[in-house]
Amino acid sequence: MLVVVDSRVGRHLALRYVFIVAATPPRRLFLLAGLAAVIGAAGGAAAYVLVHLIALLTNLAFFHRVRWTLPSFTHLHRSPMILVVAVTGALLVSLLAQWAPIIRGHGIPEAMEAVLTKQSRIAPRTAVAKPLSAAIAIGSGGPFGAEGPIIVTGGAIGSLLGQVVPVSPSERKILLACGAAAGMAATFGAPLASVVLAIELLLFEFSTRAFVPLAVAASVAAGMHSAFFGSGPLFAVPHHDFAGLGQLPLYLPLGLACGLLAVVINKGLFLVEDGFRRLPIGQFWWPALGAIGFASVGMAVPRVLSVGYDQISEVLTGRLAASTLAVLVVAKLVAWWLALGSGTSGGTLAPILLISGSFGALMGRLAEQVPGVHVSPGAFALVAMAATFGASTRAAFASIVFLFELTRDYNAILPLMLTAVIADLVASVLMRDSIMTEKLSRRGLRVPSDYHADVLRTTTVAAVMTADVETVGQDVSVGELARRFQGGGHGAYPVVDQSGRCVGMIARGDLLRDGAWTDESPVENVASPDIVSVAPTDTVSDALERMLEEHIEHLPVMDGDRLVGICTRTDIMRARRVQWAHEQPEPGWRPRGRKLRQE
Repeated sequence: MLVVVDSRVGRHLALRYVFIVAATPPRRLFLLAGLAAVIGAAGGAAAYVLVHLIALLTNLAFFHRVRWTLPSFTHLHRSPMILVVAVTGALLVSLLAQWAPIIRGHGIPEAMEAVLTKQSRIAPRTAVAKPLSAAIAIGSGGPFGAEGPIIVTGGAIGSLLGQVVPVSPSERKILLACGAAAGMAATFGAPLASVVLAIELLLFEFSTRAFVPLAVAASVAAGMHSAFFGSGPLFAVPHHDFAGLGQLPLYLPLGLACGLLAVVINKGLFLVEDGFRRLPIGQFWWPALGAIGFASVGMAVPRVLSVGYDQISEVLTGRLAASTLAVLVVAKLVAWWLALGSGTSGGTLAPILLISGSFGALMGRLAEQVPGVHVSPGAFALVAMAATFGASTRAAFASIVFLFELTRDYNAILPLMLTAVIADLVASVLMRDSIMTEKLSRRGLRVPSDYHADVLRTTTVAAVMTADVETVGQDVSVGELARRFQGGGHGAYPVVDQSGRCVGMIARGDLLRDGAWTDESPVENVASPDIVSVAPTDTVSDALERMLEEHIEHLPVMDGDRLVGICTRTDIMRARRVQWAHEQPEPGWRPRGRKLRQE
């Protein structure tokens, strides 16, 4: 694999090479799985603490009682105290943000940024500040859910463990994603969707070393969800009648409408955030202004305050009138825009589920009025939840799996898939960034959205190397070689002996070094005897990594001790050129068929 004359250097390079590109050894995989189990348990415990802390603060602030279950705001007494409580909570969050600025917003973009630019390092204080700030914000009436903050909290726990235990940055990224998946699984009891969401938003890879720990963490956390909250989700999801292929076309307009709704949700939030950034006051006061806004909406429509899991249940069970659904869509959307856009601490999943669920139920009520159409408004609500959230976050697959886990109804798969992909298509055409990536784009960071096989890892060196190698005999003089370089030849040449065996490499820069040689000296006195090479069966990725390790631009290709080619950086780019060519449209068979008929 690696040919080096100096045996000591050869051992060093070979070990370093194996560490970089070899498959994850079973021992490391077991270590990651064991750490993931710990993270899953910690994420489950954090979810339990956060949900009950939110319930306690909400009961104390609005109902003046000590209870550990989330209350309903349906019949909340309207009074100015709603405004006082909301502003007080916002100021407390602003104080916490002075200590840990990362708590502002829903936090997932910051976790993505940590993965992409900070080697998955999240400050330890985030694991404390994020759930505490979220509990205060939601407990004081903030129109958020607990799932976003707990996902960030779990990610912070995973990152912290990855900073304590000696792991690589790539392994730390996996532990961070395990924490995020554990947070979602512990909150909703949806382990499959948690794994998919972590892959789509945080991991940017799909591999055995990532999937195994993710599955372990999500399984443990989902088990703790069952122990703490029961076997079902946090809100009621009754069985709905999903019609077969005959009524599938009815979900086409729903998909289009959900895609447009996702665009409205995202762009409206971006506009509100931009409006707060233009204010002539300090960022410290933004959450208080946002609190005044959402509390004013809450005084008119109390249902929009706090997590709203009970409201989601009422939407899905069809207990709300069409007029109430319409008011709930607008009021929740405006309240959430004002609250999250102000930079306070809160989540995105539960608000979008309530907004889109109410919108879907309203669409179902309208569809019922069409003669001959028999649909369930609750089924429309469920499908709209998946479609809108998937389109807003560009995590359509995770949304489909999530709602499927909540319904546990295989008949829901067809409308879920169709509506979600249509909504995602509409959103991708009308907006460049998702709700998760817009903030990062403003900072100049582009987030990858597609996964595909790395052509450098699937192409062999033999496919791109230059087989007709120009070599230099070991007895050629330095002066003659210098003239060859001046004549515009290659930047480096393999040095061979009389039998054609490669005995060294000489580059243009070697002639510029100080040394005890003259123009008449043989090249072998100047050439480097330490030959770093690749085999023709190695991948192009192997060759590139060795070039980067050794700071060289030319690699001899050796089949045993026989020189069969040379691989340069230009050759490596040839693999990318082939991949690019595969993306170009071809004329197809029709033009050729017409030509044959004419002949």
